[in-house]
Amino acid sequence: MEENEKTVERVFLERHYQVDACAVRIMKMRKSLSFTELISELLGQLKFKAEVPDLKKRIESLIDREYLERDIFVIQK
Repeated sequence: MEENEKTVERVFLERHYQVDACAVRIMKMRKSLSFTELISELLGQLKFKAEVPDLKKRIESLIDREYLERDIFVIQK
């Protein structure tokens, strides 16, 4: 079981990198998107089924690491 758990953890970490790369690529092309639009684009482009809470965590991580920035002037409705 330990090897199976290690494999699952490795796959999970690898997917983090894929989500990060895809999000940065999308934002370089589009320049500005709402959170909902970015999630929708990610779900459409990723080759695996991702959960929205996981994508939100990755986007927050990219914002924290200053790969993306939040537009404080945009009000979400």
